[in-house]
Amino acid sequence: MADLPSPDRAAILAVLDRVSDPKSGLGLASAGLVQALTLGPGRAGFMLEVEPADADLYAPVRDAAEAALRAAPGIERASVVLTASAEPRPAPGTVRVRRGARLSSEAQAQMQPAGRPPGAQKPAHVAHVLAVASGKGGVGKSTVAVNLAVALAMTGRCVGLLDADVYGPSAPRMTGAGDEPTMNADKKLIPLEAWGLKIMSIGLLVDEAAPMIWRGPMASSALNQMLNDVAWGDEAEPLDVLVVDMPPGTGDIQLTLAQRVALSGAVVVSTPQEVALIDVRRGVSMFEKTHVPILGIVENMAYFPNPAGGEPIAIFGRGGARATAEALGAPFLGEIPIDIALRQACDDGRPLVAQAPDSEAGRAFLAMAETVGEALDRGAGLKPPPRIVIED
Repeated sequence: MADLPSPDRAAILAVLDRVSDPKSGLGLASAGLVQALTLGPGRAGFMLEVEPADADLYAPVRDAAEAALRAAPGIERASVVLTASAEPRPAPGTVRVRRGARLSSEAQAQMQPAGRPPGAQKPAHVAHVLAVASGKGGVGKSTVAVNLAVALAMTGRCVGLLDADVYGPSAPRMTGAGDEPTMNADKKLIPLEAWGLKIMSIGLLVDEAAPMIWRGPMASSALNQMLNDVAWGDEAEPLDVLVVDMPPGTGDIQLTLAQRVALSGAVVVSTPQEVALIDVRRGVSMFEKTHVPILGIVENMAYFPNPAGGEPIAIFGRGGARATAEALGAPFLGEIPIDIALRQACDDGRPLVAQAPDSEAGRAFLAMAETVGEALDRGAGLKPPPRIVIED
């Protein structure tokens, strides 16, 4: 397939225009329903975004569009992802207060401590969903997520890895998983398998160099698709843990995950310097406000072992994440050193913890997996505060 040319964009749009939009009667392209069209050697795919109430109406349209793409000259693989986005409804019992106003006694009486947000669910046949997050980019969150997932699998658990960073997916590169997922008889995507993991990423569905120019609701809808329309497990072999590599920050995708998915907990990744720790506090605050337990904070790039004598060189400072964890009352999961082998392993698609478990970084990831795994097994959690929404 690598020798096949990429299909012509105009020709593919013409093919899709021969599939009718059931609401407008126009072709899909003319109706503006062809979103994020990606083309590569021998393949084509796009997102079909509709209103939630129309999801069932457009299911056969998605199938017809896939069939039309597969029948197009030069196309061997086709993928159409049906997404339906909607603004999340306020949770029952939510108290809405205008900014600057004082809570009335009636409003205070309505406030009820809650567990996870009402309606939050886990994907089918998944016991635990674990978010790996960071307040800002560039702190090595994906490196930690991939190696933590592999380390959890090395403890004997059945583990999945969802790369939820739709704007910068890196799991395909870091795990070496490069094939395009297929669908089973139930129209669910079958995750790829590597290093003992079941892996799904938007990077497996689009070209590596394709820019993901998506609005927030569309990105959130794509995340929902990868969570719930993927065959993560079944009754015979359920998934013990689904590790979700979240995008950095506290935007739409992070809130979608925290509010709509029954997360068992979150691991927050930081580097030692204060500029990163400021954002860690924001990330921890977001999880606390959405009632997600913090299972621990990791200090990545904690130090560089001196090649001459092995003593640690604190390039970015040291101990900041540990001190922040103590101040926030969160567990500290350990330090990951700056390691050339760790960087090389990520580039080569061969997770370090599997290749060199006795290395300093490998031992740190395995210890982290033991701590996180035990917390998941015992159902560690935090008592959440009352939920208040401030309105302007």
